[in-house]
Amino acid sequence: MNDIQHRIEAERLDLADFLDTLTESDWATTSLCPAWTVHDIVAHLTLSTRTTLSDVLRGAIRARGNWERMEADAATERAARFTPTELIAQFRETAASTRRSPGSKPLDTLTDALVHGQDIAIPLGRERAMPLDLAQAALDHVLKSPFYGARKRLKGTRLTATDTNWSTGQGDNELSGPIQDLLLLATGRPAGFRTVTGACPGLDRLTA
Repeated sequence: MNDIQHRIEAERLDLADFLDTLTESDWATTSLCPAWTVHDIVAHLTLSTRTTLSDVLRGAIRARGNWERMEADAATERAARFTPTELIAQFRETAASTRRSPGSKPLDTLTDALVHGQDIAIPLGRERAMPLDLAQAALDHVLKSPFYGARKRLKGTRLTATDTNWSTGQGDNELSGPIQDLLLLATGRPAGFRTVTGACPGLDRLTA
């Protein structure tokens, strides 16, 4: 993954092309993030190359330290300011940017593009396959990072991909499925269960 930035750019541009195909009603559809429409998700995606540390500090104060509320407020405010066409143009024009949200890493940027692409596509009944090597790199990162909560959620569980030679973890529980759906589960998306088989007690709350 030495060419990670070029791969991020390619994934962003491919997602922008996908967004070009959406209809007006698609943009108003609720995404896999229940509080956000597709329009809100795309607004969120444009923020990673535009958010400064001072923006984060101001947002954190307004949201009283609640990170999720801060992210949601920023996305919905931006969605109200810009049309879908404008947001796609913004997303495309910064596809090659190495600028990231404060504290994030390149693999967080990659994960954002991959997972939010599914947040958009799945509710619309559209297929959007992730490149296997990128999904694997993102999943390896998510499982190590404290940010996503995956280590606690998947404790004592072995994960096995059915579409590439990859597995990780130990324990009495096992989840098997396409690596992109394992990534969805690791990032808290119950939609990953559409193709994943097995059991993991820590994931029960995802289906609640």
